Amino acid sequence: MLEKKLTEARWTHVALPCCDIDAAIEFYTTMTPLVVVSTHEDKDGRNVWLSNDKQVETPFVLVLVEFAKDKGKKQPQLTPFAHLGMEVPNREDVDRIAAEAREMGCLHWEPMELPPPVGYICALKDPDGNVVEISHNQKVFEEVRTLWAG
Repeated sequence: MLEKKLTEARWTHVALPCCDIDAAIEFYTTMTPLVVVSTHEDKDGRNVWLSNDKQVETPFVLVLVEFAKDKGKKQPQLTPFAHLGMEVPNREDVDRIAAEAREMGCLHWEPMELPPPVGYICALKDPDGNVVEISHNQKVFEEVRTLWAG
């Protein structure tokens, strides 16, 4: 049985403010592999936790927070190069996502092949202007698993 309680220090999330949580949820659940894990609300605002679907073993969450006092005010934190990185399994996935982003007006970097370890990438801008990199063959996932496999 999977232990649910935290037993060691762990990196669990990145938190970003957002001006329109509904637009942010739509962007991240449409343009990235993230899904809504949970939402929370109080008098000061709303937040959403997003992660890979059913990521139980090593949960890592993107927390987006819409503060009531800042609703409607864009607050980009990750720009022009700072970004969230997401890997996709196929080169065609980068091209498909870039085409969708181009159509939506949120493509930040056109698809390009860069030297190792970067690989084939494009980048999008979320509704607040934060940069989200989509990569193929960057091998962050593969390299960490290979190095730490034992």
